[in-house]
Amino acid sequence: MKFTQFLKTQGAIAAIFMGIFYCLCMLGIFLPGYTAIPGNIDKLPIAIVNDDSGEYGEKIATQLQENLPFKEIQTDVTNKQALKDLNKNDLALVVHIPKTFSADMQNGETSSSIDFTINEAGATVVSSSMTSIVAEINNQLSAQFSQQTAQGVLMNFNLPEDKAADMAKQIETAYAGNVVTINEVPDGMHNNMLPMFLTMAGYVGAMIGAMQLVASFRQSRGKASKARLFMYVQLTAILIAVVSSFVALGITYLVNDPSGDLFFSTLGQQILNYMVCFNFTAILIFLVGDGGMVLNIPILLTQTIANGATITRDMMYAPYEWMSYISPMYYSVQAYYANLYSSISPSPYLWSMVAVGLGAMLINILIVAFVHKKVPLKIQATETEAA
Repeated sequence: MKFTQFLKTQGAIAAIFMGIFYCLCMLGIFLPGYTAIPGNIDKLPIAIVNDDSGEYGEKIATQLQENLPFKEIQTDVTNKQALKDLNKNDLALVVHIPKTFSADMQNGETSSSIDFTINEAGATVVSSSMTSIVAEINNQLSAQFSQQTAQGVLMNFNLPEDKAADMAKQIETAYAGNVVTINEVPDGMHNNMLPMFLTMAGYVGAMIGAMQLVASFRQSRGKASKARLFMYVQLTAILIAVVSSFVALGITYLVNDPSGDLFFSTLGQQILNYMVCFNFTAILIFLVGDGGMVLNIPILLTQTIANGATITRDMMYAPYEWMSYISPMYYSVQAYYANLYSSISPSPYLWSMVAVGLGAMLINILIVAFVHKKVPLKIQATETEAA
């Protein structure tokens, strides 16, 4: 066989096609998607809560509204409600100016500094960006208040030595911002990315499993009814989901060492994640056969951006945001963040996963019932002999 003949074989053509197709999909999806960082930072919603009735609080709140690079800044919300929204990742940052801030600044006290609260249990870009922005705000406010205090000192040159020392100390401590972090994630990128890694492990395994099990479904036609074969596919998927989830959790506890109290809830979610992703990815394979696997690749790559582990929905471009509403990966990642690191309940995300999974299973049932033609059942040899 000549090399040119080998290149014309089905396997070689498929390999060439997939090499080009995967590059087009990955770069065509990832590169545009990640241009949202840091370009869409301004789309993140934040809250500025000013409880101070003095001039300092009002002045700072106005300056922050004018200078911060955010289009959506809530100012008509209480600190309690703002922190609640932050805990659910509906806000990216809460700036709280306490009631006694102006009075404390005038008296040279720093006991009631401004609170900048950040939620770590969410998209990595959000927490890191907010930390950088808060650091810059604090530097500017510190310089501003130190300058104002220094101007007051300059008006009192003829001071005793001890009084001058007190004034110098006052300049150094004129302002100190208080950065508060809620739902702290343990150090290490492996901890921050664990929700996405667990989800991806289940999704990719389920996608490959769907291809193999649907192939077995097609090969077994005629040996049992379509309904029975479909049930066998689902039962096999459940078996794989349980076994693979135990393996996934075993590695997770060896490397990340999460709390033992979370084992069964995390195991249950991983099993649910596999089954939902299995039925979600099986739709195209039941519909068009092995070609459905090719179509599943761009959907998978799109979800790696749309799952909310790196950027939030507020930052996503429209196609990725739309995908996040029907994506099992988005709800799985958010449920893992809530379960592993946050104080909120993962239930809303888990129920959304269930809804996506049931919807996908219903579509698969309809495809099997109405798209797949009936095949006459073959009588097994043993059955014939028995008869």
